Amino acid sequence: MKPSYPETPDGRYFVAKERLWRKTDPRLSEDDRKAAVSDLMKARRAVRFAKTEDETRAARDAVQDAKVRLGERGPVWWDDGAEDETGRAPWNSSYAEWWSYLI
Repeated sequence: MKPSYPETPDGRYFVAKERLWRKTDPRLSEDDRKAAVSDLMKARRAVRFAKTEDETRAARDAVQDAKVRLGERGPVWWDDGAEDETGRAPWNSSYAEWWSYLI
């Protein structure tokens, strides 16, 4: 059975391992999203199979680039001025009240 990851009401984050993780920018075209996900998976495999420090660094940089293209890292994809809360515990974030109803 596939695990369920709660999604914040505004659709910006999902919760995994008791942390908020930024979701993919919903404004991306399907083609752009698929290309970035493909590049991300390729880069993750490269990290796993890297044999040198330079290969590892290049692969990790490629992971970062793909995550930025997806909107999961780098500048936030929303434009209402809300801060990025990626990596925060939901109970220590602006989503604390929402989270309290889930637990």
